[in-house]
Amino acid sequence: MELEHSYIETNGIRLHVVQAGPQSGVPVVLLHGFPEFWYGWKKQIPALVEAGCRVIVPDQRGYNLSDKPKGAKNYRVDELVKDIIGLIDALGYEKVNLVGHDWGAAVAWTLAYKHPERLHKLSIMNVPHPAVMRRFLTRDVEQIRRSWYVFLFQLPWIPEAGMRRDSWRGAEGALRGSGKIHTFTNEDIQKYKEAWSQPEAMTSMINWYRASVRNPSWASKEMRIKVRTLMMWGMKDFALTHRMARPSMDYVDEGNLILFPDATHWVQHDAAEEVNHYLIDFIFDKASQIAIK
Repeated sequence: MELEHSYIETNGIRLHVVQAGPQSGVPVVLLHGFPEFWYGWKKQIPALVEAGCRVIVPDQRGYNLSDKPKGAKNYRVDELVKDIIGLIDALGYEKVNLVGHDWGAAVAWTLAYKHPERLHKLSIMNVPHPAVMRRFLTRDVEQIRRSWYVFLFQLPWIPEAGMRRDSWRGAEGALRGSGKIHTFTNEDIQKYKEAWSQPEAMTSMINWYRASVRNPSWASKEMRIKVRTLMMWGMKDFALTHRMARPSMDYVDEGNLILFPDATHWVQHDAAEEVNHYLIDFIFDKASQIAIK
């Protein structure tokens, strides 16, 4: 399978974008989260291409080979959404299917709310609707405890130093410790280290968290999602309680929820075959094959 690497101008910056599949294929945009990059979708890209999709996978702003503007204010969710709308425009699509995991899911939720006319369908992995996230972060003791690292990330330079120490031992430990034994291979870790080592990358990546606290995006119970939505959630998520999954569906006009009891936060890695099956069925309207658990 050929991977096409290019740089695309959008919203005043340049994103590194990987594309694969037939030009005439059904467009699917995959948005990664922290601390991954386009490579985090390596188990989904071949399956989607085989199904007939045109797969579009950017390194999001601040990650790997994409531009890294200085200052936390440049990583507000509204700016991140504009990046993806500009990317869709640059590629000449009126509508795409959007898939997001972790921070990529937060961007996807917001884009679906603000620009529903630009999406065919929305797929979310292991991140709740923004209003649910906000409610749990202010009222739920368990979720507040799980989110301790978000508050740590507000400190200047210290989080970056902790991640970078001993040849990225801190970042590697956080990644391996949040998944299963075999979620990330040694080859995967080497790829991630190369991406983290790009100039200003780790600071820019952590600035997503800083911006979310200093310049929080608007999220309320009126933030309804009118785009048809599939949510998939690994229940052994270290950072986000699965108790936020079902309440998120209350904000969706038409949605399905699939829970993976044995998968971690990295559901697209841990349960790749099942995730690919459900995602492709969803994109191609084979909804009858999706089991709601």
